[in-house]
Amino acid sequence: MHARTSSLPVRALFVATILTGSFLLFLVQPLVARMALPRLGGAPAVWNSAMFVYQALLLGGCAYAHALGRWGPRVQAGVHLTLLAGAALWLPIGLMAVELPPDAELALWVPWLLGLSIGPLFFAVSAQAPLVQRWFALAQPGSNPYALYAASNLGSFAGLIAYPLLVEPAMMLRGQSWLWSIGYALLAVLVLACATRLPPGQDRERHQVPASPPPGWRRRGVWTALSAVPSGLVLATSTYITTDIVAMPLLWVLPLGLYLLSFIIAFATRRAAADTLTRIAPVTLLLFGGVIMGGYPGRPYFNAAVALLLLFMVSVALHTALYRVRPAVDRLTGFYLWMAVGGALGGVFAGIMAPVLFDWTYEYPLLILAAGMLVPQQFMTMGLRNLWVRHRPVMLAVLVIVIGLLLGLRLGGPAAWFGEDRQGPAFLMIALLAFATIGARTGFALLLAGALVLFGGYRALSLSMERDARMRSYFGVYTVRDEPGYRELDHGSTVHGIQLRGSEARERIPTTYYAPDSGVGRAMRAAPALFGPSARIGVVGLGTGTLACYARAGEHWRFYEIDPVIVRIARDTGQFSYLRRCLPDPVIRIGDARIRLAAEAPDSLDLLALDAFSSDAVPAHLLTREAFATYARVLSRRGLLLVHISNRFVDLEPLVAAAARDGGWAIGKLTYIPSDLDEQDSATTSVWLALSRDAALLRALEARGGDWKRAVAPSGLAPWTDDYSSVLPFIRQF
Repeated sequence: MHARTSSLPVRALFVATILTGSFLLFLVQPLVARMALPRLGGAPAVWNSAMFVYQALLLGGCAYAHALGRWGPRVQAGVHLTLLAGAALWLPIGLMAVELPPDAELALWVPWLLGLSIGPLFFAVSAQAPLVQRWFALAQPGSNPYALYAASNLGSFAGLIAYPLLVEPAMMLRGQSWLWSIGYALLAVLVLACATRLPPGQDRERHQVPASPPPGWRRRGVWTALSAVPSGLVLATSTYITTDIVAMPLLWVLPLGLYLLSFIIAFATRRAAADTLTRIAPVTLLLFGGVIMGGYPGRPYFNAAVALLLLFMVSVALHTALYRVRPAVDRLTGFYLWMAVGGALGGVFAGIMAPVLFDWTYEYPLLILAAGMLVPQQFMTMGLRNLWVRHRPVMLAVLVIVIGLLLGLRLGGPAAWFGEDRQGPAFLMIALLAFATIGARTGFALLLAGALVLFGGYRALSLSMERDARMRSYFGVYTVRDEPGYRELDHGSTVHGIQLRGSEARERIPTTYYAPDSGVGRAMRAAPALFGPSARIGVVGLGTGTLACYARAGEHWRFYEIDPVIVRIARDTGQFSYLRRCLPDPVIRIGDARIRLAAEAPDSLDLLALDAFSSDAVPAHLLTREAFATYARVLSRRGLLLVHISNRFVDLEPLVAAAARDGGWAIGKLTYIPSDLDEQDSATTSVWLALSRDAALLRALEARGGDWKRAVAPSGLAPWTDDYSSVLPFIRQF
């Protein structure tokens, strides 16, 4: 009893060290992203390259911790403390003062910039979790150091939640950087305290040879696979729910938070929760995997909840399987190294390769299927086990026939039983087959694949076989749909543009948010009267090119579009004819709008329409004080800025009004609600803000019609800046 009591302070010290390091690691990533956004923009090359940097540094940190384990514990401590002291030269955190050239290759510049700015700090902190767990095993022989991995993920979870909910809303970037520096100093002190608990007397040996047998390549492959699938599924789930279900601010936090929570459960000392969830995970995979593929278009939050539950169950089951095949303590750092390799591979597949390889989020069902092949399984009864052992070929043949019949009925059976809205019978059949196949891994995988195709995969495949019906980029999945009387472009579940079909005159009618009586429609129609026949007009966000049909001969138009796939859809495929009919040779600047506008000559535009908010995501760097200063520089003194603020989740009006007040802009608001007649022409409700530094010009616009109202920022509300922004105060209440 005495020995156990005396060990509690030591355990608490190591747990505190693990928590602090992991907390800092998950705090630094969004902090650096916020710093980089105004300078680098929101192009996918930036974030893909940044992900490579983080994964490479994390993998390097694990490799360093593994290599250091060959030395005596006190030598390890000395080397690591020296590394922490050397990395402290990079404090406080900040990006190097390097201006990128306009034609910079971001895939090369971003790793160089981030690596030099935070590389040593990230590397040093990422190494301490496996290293300190190894030290704990040396300081407390007989204790379970793997339980500290649960503490590590608890720290990561806390950092993940703390940044958007506490740190970002309360502090400017400069203060966040100093807060992180204080945390780093605390971590160094804690690591030093842990080092004093290491046993002496082993440092004379240069190499510490593990006593347990080394793992074979098969076992290392299992560690890698069990780590890769949940890692990839986190990104795939985030992409899936924000692309095909609902795009909501901070929604990316939930998948990553559940992923970290699964580690806490899977590596906990008490095994009841992990074992129970792992036991029911195969049933969850079969039933919910099929449901999420079919989905319920009218119930986006239900779909999101099912997707998140599926991710959580898969992550717990596979991480529990990982815990069950962990090596002896003296092989701990190698175990974490291969886990890091798997995590990096899963992230690269879902985040980098999938948008290039697939035209839809196929990585999601593929990873679900991979999870089904890896998840631990037990037969429901001994009778079923004996049946599969003795008659496996027959059982597989019967299963294939039944799945084939179900698919045939889904595609051509009676709608009353197997139509799109009648999933009950098929769902019941899958549930019955699940009872018979769980435990037979090959049969289970076949049934899971059949369920994924049966409940929705066939629809995805049919669209993929249509030329140009669907395209994908790092910004999302775009689907072109032909409906009676019109053609529609969807970005995930959000309508991105509609063009009426029929006569040439009908195809020239602006629709959706850009209808003639919308805020931007009235401004575009008033442009000749406000700015003369040679008006210079810019549009941020091309979409289907709808606004081009407001162009008149003699005007000078240019578009700013970050996604080359959108340019292809609007201009090159022939699916939408707005540009071809109304502005045959458009000037299109591809890239981040703020960076592109900063490179334009001053006083080079009379009107600028800002419509860059794809789905309901809010690109913060386009709404800061510095961004509005860029708009003011590129616009003439009498110029007009139109900002589209229609959003289901975020109230952007007070934010833009605060920026207008700060920059000396007059501001008006037009909420357009189409009449029944307008709705027949596919007009939709929209909210536009009009800003000008010339109040007389704004009055002239308002005099030309429309129920314009004044937009006023609440007193005391400061605008966003490049140093401070938080979306939380502006999220709508439901």
